[in-house]
Amino acid sequence: MSPKIHATAVVDARAELDSSVTVGPYAVIGAGVRIGSGTTVGAHCVIEGPTTIGCDNRIFSHAALGAAPQDKKYAGEPTQLSIGERNTIREFCTFNRGTAQDAGVTRIGNDNWVMAYVHVAHDCQVGDQTILANNATLAGHVHVGDWVIVGGLTGIHQFCHVGAHAITGFQSHVSQDVPPFMTVAGNPLAVHGVNLEGLRRRGFSRERMALVKQMHRLLYRDGLTLEAARTAIAALAGTVEGGDADVALLVDFLAASTRGIAR
Repeated sequence: MSPKIHATAVVDARAELDSSVTVGPYAVIGAGVRIGSGTTVGAHCVIEGPTTIGCDNRIFSHAALGAAPQDKKYAGEPTQLSIGERNTIREFCTFNRGTAQDAGVTRIGNDNWVMAYVHVAHDCQVGDQTILANNATLAGHVHVGDWVIVGGLTGIHQFCHVGAHAITGFQSHVSQDVPPFMTVAGNPLAVHGVNLEGLRRRGFSRERMALVKQMHRLLYRDGLTLEAARTAIAALAGTVEGGDADVALLVDFLAASTRGIAR
């Protein structure tokens, strides 16, 4: 059994496609591309290698994946793009490979919903179960945690990190790190509370949501320094069943932040 490749598509002999892959009209797949079972590639897509794409992804028309990074320092080093499983990648998305100045890999996890015209630049690390709305733009070296929602037309500055379960509003200008669980919006960016609706949808108990609200208050409402807030948040470990991982997630994020957090 061979992949279902439209007669007008161009697939390099050095590409590796599972036998269940479908490739639409006028798509171009280059050398060094590997595509796993059940993935569909839409019409007019261009996928350059080295790029690895896992199973059961849906890639819609005109996506451009795996091109060289838009970084003037790039000198042709053998960097990569890695895309996991069960992602939806809509029309005109652009994902670039990594650079030698970072890990050399741009990575997209599993079960992500990526809407039209999204740009993921070199060396970005996108987790699982995220939603990147139309025209969201991730500059180089951006990290996006699991379950994050990035609002339409949001721009994220290079090297920024967005913590798990956070959400950015429409047209947000993200130039500092966004801690886990927070709702942010605007230009300049402001924190507007906790992403409670997202936590409800993910099955957080009332007690865990109350714990997250308490951590938000310590970080943003009680007038504490960042270090004092981090210490106070760490002290909440053991107070709520199932909440220790939430405390650790926020404490570790604050400790690792290098750009400062949105406050």
